[in-house]
Amino acid sequence: TGTLVFLSGQTPLDPQTGALVTGSIADQTRQCLENLSAVLAAAGLTFDDVVKCSVFLTDMGDFAEMNVAYAAYFTEPYPARTTIAVAGLPLGARVEIELVAQRPQA
Repeated sequence: TGTLVFLSGQTPLDPQTGALVTGSIADQTRQCLENLSAVLAAAGLTFDDVVKCSVFLTDMGDFAEMNVAYAAYFTEPYPARTTIAVAGLPLGARVEIELVAQRPQA
């Protein structure tokens, strides 16, 4: 097995402005995943290397819309995922996502 790489949770902050992306839960989910994509790329990894995701939602009513946006970033075999309802997230974000990836063996 390869080395595990743990990525800290990302909220939907625009890296250019540092401001929270407003709009739909899909917009916020895509921003979280774009932020995670940049961190994965900096580590030489892609979403294909992800083995576990944790999604934190402030409203489980957002699950279906979040799931559609989330699914666009992953292909089979899909990583394991846990979705957790939380009372609040930094800056009033509606979603936060953290990942665990596995660096392929050389």
